[in-house]
Amino acid sequence: MSEFKHQSGKPLDCLCMALKIYKQEVTLRSGEKIYKIGMSIGGGIDQDCSKSIYKDNGIYVTQVEPDSPAQKAGLKVHDKLLQVNRIDYTMITHRFFFFIQCIVNARFIQIVEP
Repeated sequence: MSEFKHQSGKPLDCLCMALKIYKQEVTLRSGEKIYKIGMSIGGGIDQDCSKSIYKDNGIYVTQVEPDSPAQKAGLKVHDKLLQVNRIDYTMITHRFFFFIQCIVNARFIQIVEP
């Protein structure tokens, strides 16, 4: 049971918002082209949440770059990522988040946040 009186695995009512964010093409000094949305994340089930401002091991937005696709779509610092491109993010590790982002070669991401 969590501090929100919610038992893991049971349904939870919350307000969620789906966002579709198109990645921005960026050319590195090396000439390599990459796609990014302009945000940083923190958290994951492998992280110690006692050292965090968040009370659980979710994946949270910790930074949004000004004028980035993430900001234009309405993503904000402290938003919790529940699902990205139909992948459940409520029980993933911090490292797995980055692994998924590397192998998913999508030009957009769909984010669901509380």
